[in-house]
Amino acid sequence: MKLAFKLWIVSDDDKKIFGEGPEELLNKIDKYGSLRQGANSMNMSYSKAWGIIANIEKELGIKLLEKQIGGTKGGGSTLTPEARKLIKNYFTIKKEAELYINKLEKIMLDNLK
Repeated sequence: MKLAFKLWIVSDDDKKIFGEGPEELLNKIDKYGSLRQGANSMNMSYSKAWGIIANIEKELGIKLLEKQIGGTKGGGSTLTPEARKLIKNYFTIKKEAELYINKLEKIMLDNLK
């Protein structure tokens, strides 16, 4: 038996803004240098991925992507410093929460014995 949790950044009216899915999307965009390729790697449509990014940018008031349109080498997207900071902070908070959940899990299991 174990405890499980999911961590999201939510708005004041409890709408999800950022969590594991958007974190993965940003990491895939970073890996592939493209919103479209990042979305494709997650079996997600470009329009859905774009909607997720646009919502996060609107809700948090930060720009996540630097976009390059077309050209001879094609377009692409790179993460902004703010996006990298968001990913880093989310990862840190998630790891701290996991440590605390593991402590609570141990307490729960010890009390069941």
